[in-house]
Amino acid sequence: MSSVIIAGNTSGSITVAAPAAAGTNTITMPASTGTMALTSDITTEIPSQTGNAGKLLTTNGSAASWGGVSDYTTFTNLTEKVTVAATAATGTINYDTGTQSVVYYTSNAAADWTINFRDSSGATLNSKIATGEAITLVHLVTIGGSEYRNTVVQVDGSSITPEWQGGSAPTEGNANSIDSYAYTIIKTGDAAFTILAALTQFA
Repeated sequence: MSSVIIAGNTSGSITVAAPAAAGTNTITMPASTGTMALTSDITTEIPSQTGNAGKLLTTNGSAASWGGVSDYTTFTNLTEKVTVAATAATGTINYDTGTQSVVYYTSNAAADWTINFRDSSGATLNSKIATGEAITLVHLVTIGGSEYRNTVVQVDGSSITPEWQGGSAPTEGNANSIDSYAYTIIKTGDAAFTILAALTQFA
C-alpha cells in the first residue's frame, strides 16, 4: 500500500475515489508530535451503506455538523450540558444556546423575568439553526415564597408569544419549588420562530 500526499490549491476541490474493489480508504492523522488543523470549510461525503443519500460532514475549522442524513441514528446515552449557577432570576436573562441545553438557577427568584434566547453575545440563534429545525431548552428556576414567573420570551432580542402547554400562559410561579420551563423553538423562516412552552413544578 502506498501513500499519496496531496497539496491543496487555492480553489476547487480534492476528490479521493473509493477503492475499485472491496477495501478501506484511510486518512492517517499526523503523529502525536504534529497536528492537523482545519482552517477552511470542508465538506466530506460518507457513502451510504443502505442506498440512501450520503451523510455530509461540514467543518469550519472549529466546529462540525452533520447534514443530509436520511436514516435514523440510535444513541445508547446522550448527555446535555447543564449550567448550575447560584443566580436569582430577575430582569432579562440571556440564555446562550451555544453554551448549554439546561440552565439551573439555585437561588430564589427575585422578580418576574424575561428570557432571551441567543447563541452567544456575538451570534444570533437565527444564524445557527436552519428553517425547519428546532431546539429544545430548559430553564430550572428556584422559587421561594414569592410566586415569580417568566413573563416575556425573546429570541435574539425580539419578543415572541409562546404557545403554552394547556392553552394559557402561567399567571404565577409555584412557591417553594423548582419551576422547570421547557421551550421548543422551531424556526419557520428567517428570524421567524414558533415557541412551544411548558411549566412544570418540582417540589
